[in-house]
Amino acid sequence: MAAPGGLAVAVTPVGAGGWGLLYGLSQPSVALAVRIVRLGSPRAKGEGLRIGTVRRPPRGVPKDQWAARDLYDVWFPNLSPSESLLKASFPVQDERAWKTFRRKFLAELKSPTARRDLELLAALSHHGRFAIGCYCEDESHCHRSILRELLEELGADITPRE
Repeated sequence: MAAPGGLAVAVTPVGAGGWGLLYGLSQPSVALAVRIVRLGSPRAKGEGLRIGTVRRPPRGVPKDQWAARDLYDVWFPNLSPSESLLKASFPVQDERAWKTFRRKFLAELKSPTARRDLELLAALSHHGRFAIGCYCEDESHCHRSILRELLEELGADITPRE
C-alpha cells in the first residue's frame, strides 16, 4: 500500500450537451460536483479520470496498474502534504497530533501555487465531475477533509458524504 497523505482528482465531460471550457463557455446540462473518495475504492459511475495528488506513488504497484487498481490515472502531488510534514505527522495518533498536522498543512496550502490549484478544482466542479481522495481510511483525520473544507469555502460543488 502507498504512503498516507495523498488524494486523487478525476474529471470527465457529462450530459448530452457536453461541457465547455472554463472561462465563459456554456454550463453542462446535468448536475456536477466534486466527490471525495479513498484511493483504491471502486470508482463511482461517471467518475472519470482520477488524478492522484499523493506525495508518493503507490509502493509495489507498476505505473500501468494504477488505474486498473482504482488508485489514479495521473500523478499530481501539488495538494498533498509535504514530505517533511508526512514524516513528522503520520500516522496521526491523537487529537493533539491532528491539530498540529492540520495547522501545518493549512500553512503549506497558503502558497500561491496551492491556492491556484484549489481555485482550479473549485472552478472545475462547475464544469465536470471529478473525485478527490487519498489512501487514509478515516477522512476525519486525513488531509482530504481539509481540502474538502477549502474547496467548500471557494464555492465548489461537493457531493455529500456517502
